[in-house]
Amino acid sequence: MEKYKQIKKRIFDIIQIGQRGDFPSFAFDIFIVVVIVLNILVLILETFNLPAGLLNALHIVEIVTIGIFIVEYILRIWTADLLYPADSKGKARLKFLISFDGIVDLLTIIPAFFLTGFSAFRMLRVVRIFHLFRINATYDSFNVITTVLHHKRKQILFSVFIIAMLMLASSLCMYSVEHEAQPEVFTNAFTGLWWSVSAILTVGYGDVYPITLIGQIMAIIISILGVGVVAIPTGIISAGFVEQHTILESGTSGRASRALPGDVLHSTSQSQIGVSGNALSDKAASSAPVNEKIYIISEKENICERILRDREATDPETRRKFDRYLAELLKD
Repeated sequence: MEKYKQIKKRIFDIIQIGQRGDFPSFAFDIFIVVVIVLNILVLILETFNLPAGLLNALHIVEIVTIGIFIVEYILRIWTADLLYPADSKGKARLKFLISFDGIVDLLTIIPAFFLTGFSAFRMLRVVRIFHLFRINATYDSFNVITTVLHHKRKQILFSVFIIAMLMLASSLCMYSVEHEAQPEVFTNAFTGLWWSVSAILTVGYGDVYPITLIGQIMAIIISILGVGVVAIPTGIISAGFVEQHTILESGTSGRASRALPGDVLHSTSQSQIGVSGNALSDKAASSAPVNEKIYIISEKENICERILRDREATDPETRRKFDRYLAELLKD
């Protein structure tokens, strides 16, 4: 039984995101990336008019890669209780099945057997590549994107709401103005919505457009408003990236305690964080001035607050890293 648990734990470590020091796990990451690229390459090449022999070879490659995906998916379900150790085996496996990675894995396997028209779902496997590798030695670029979107989610949702209201109002206005002049074009409010989407998002297909003077004046005003409104979420996200970049830069310049824990923990050098946390504790316990001790304690409190706030927005693996970092930080 103990041998079974050891084998299961080792398989779990291998199929999870590997550290460069663990060669089998890192090699598995490379292998999965190659399989994903091959599978997508086959999906693209099958659209060309190729010789029958080459198409048969591509079909074999497709079957093999899908088989590898199935085996990996089964192994991830089998080891889900190690990914969610606080839950029972059944609940842990259910959590994995409804998680982002579990859904992506399922959607990339099912089309090969049942939904041939949805083979493009296999492209979702590309998302896995961003999980497998650290794009930067200091932080995971994919994690930076998700962190920014999470922190700015309220502002983004509000700006999207404004855009939706502008589209709805402009579609109804354009329909009421143009319906009598073009009943075959502006047949209903949805046609007006189609026009407002193409106008506000500056797509401009040209299949639906106003011909009356009032309609054209409204189109000018709505298009100008659309340019300004659509730029709002872009500005919010850009500002979030600037803030995140500033935090990460301050962490790499010797002030790691000021960086976001979610980003610091994705560093390939997590041991340095533990050292810096111990250094803070030792420094606070030494003969430092009183005001410096207060500053260090305040910094620790700020980090703990950010960990507890950001912890729930992360995946289980990162959440465990949050917990380890928090325990290290509060050791003294």
